[in-house]
Amino acid sequence: MTPAPAPPAGSRLPARLPTVPLPWGWAAALFTLYATVAVRRHLLLRTTGYDLGIFEQAVRAYAHLRPPLAPLRGEDFNLLGDHFHPALAVLAPLYRLWPSPLCLLVAQSALLALAVVPLCAWALTALGRRAAHAVALVYGASWGIASAAAFDFHEVALAVPLLSCAATALGRRRWRAAVAWAAPLVLVKEDLGLTLAAVGAVIAWQGPRRLGAVTAACGVLASAVEVRVLLPALHPAGGYAHGANLAEGAHTSLLTTVAFAPLDALRPDIKAMTLILVFAPSALLALRSPIALLTVPTLAWRMLSQNGFHWGTSFHYSAVLMPVVVAALIDALRPWHTPGAPPAAVRHVRASLAVALAVTLVLVPSFPLAQLAQRATWRTTAHAEAARALLARIPDGATVAASNRLVPQLTSRCEVVLFPAFPVDARLYRYDRDRLPRPTAEWIVHDRHAPEAWPYRTGHWPYPAEQQAAELAAAQRSYGYRRVAERDGITLLRRTGPTGTGRGGP
Repeated sequence: MTPAPAPPAGSRLPARLPTVPLPWGWAAALFTLYATVAVRRHLLLRTTGYDLGIFEQAVRAYAHLRPPLAPLRGEDFNLLGDHFHPALAVLAPLYRLWPSPLCLLVAQSALLALAVVPLCAWALTALGRRAAHAVALVYGASWGIASAAAFDFHEVALAVPLLSCAATALGRRRWRAAVAWAAPLVLVKEDLGLTLAAVGAVIAWQGPRRLGAVTAACGVLASAVEVRVLLPALHPAGGYAHGANLAEGAHTSLLTTVAFAPLDALRPDIKAMTLILVFAPSALLALRSPIALLTVPTLAWRMLSQNGFHWGTSFHYSAVLMPVVVAALIDALRPWHTPGAPPAAVRHVRASLAVALAVTLVLVPSFPLAQLAQRATWRTTAHAEAARALLARIPDGATVAASNRLVPQLTSRCEVVLFPAFPVDARLYRYDRDRLPRPTAEWIVHDRHAPEAWPYRTGHWPYPAEQQAAELAAAQRSYGYRRVAERDGITLLRRTGPTGTGRGGP
């Protein structure tokens, strides 16, 4: 055998660049995409006190080894009494190093992007390289993930990679690994214990029955303890803060509520549309896999809720469903991709993935990832510049009452409440002028222009613009505040004297 000729003296062979594994390459690309959307929205004042500001106050408290009190929700309000999410504490070390709302937005982007790794890796081995690219794009561009990536920060971001790993382990028949990945869900949010129970049900159906039964029982027990014991103990007013969402509603008894539940889950029409859209990125093929059962607990409480926000496709509520749906798609197609499969089976897999991709891409313009193609996303507005200039006049450590969209611009360095302050109870979105407390913050900063209206809400939430203007005038007339500056619809007030008598409050 003739040896290969040696390279000429003094020449260098080109170094072979290390290749990035396909799943991690997709994770990096999606992280860049999600983080860009989230950061640009924050810089344009499109993030809000409800919810980014609230979660930042909680994580900031964890970072300083304090209970997660959130002044935006009320005085000495422990956020663990609202939803049970002690897993948020894992972000505290990162926040201590980078105390900024951008820390939470970037962390959420990373968590949502990481969920593609197990899905893409499984698709690579089960369906092939081209299919893995398709699966990664279906997950990455799915409307549920896009809606979460562009709507502040929420604790469920921690659940998305856990569910991705758990669903993938179920599909690969790695039962104990599935339980290990799903178990921490009970520390992310109180309803996710029921998702753990669904993992147990799938295991009992397809794998070791004892392991599945124990897992299901532990999941139900965890949610019951959190809802019945822990949340009421930690809530300032006692009870489960969101119990009213699952009240009997128009029905007169629990029996009639249960009897009408199947119809109520489809009325009004927006519920049926959401149910279809949840499985649409899989071309509805996910419904052929037992893994799809993991979506049942989340869909059940949302469709039976009395809160209309839970029924639609906006906000973060569908993020936990997307990795499950994509894993179920892989599981449904896997039996068709086997060595020596007939041409018809190969065509079936290709056609199915093509339809899934087409549906996903058709939906993209209707959801927030499309903002990257809009010029307004890349232009810093005069309004945002005015806001930053006025907010810079507020010293660190000050107490501030701020408009909803100005809150997260301050929560990293000030003690912030929402302007105008209001009592927090189960009727969060009702206006009750007579119970508004007297302002006591050192500063008030009010923005009468909403940079962007929320879906289903006005940009001036929680009160109509004219009522907020009345509160601003009352602060200057009766409560000892003077106008420090005003620019582009943003008013900065500072308290210079006693709060006066005015109408009462705490």
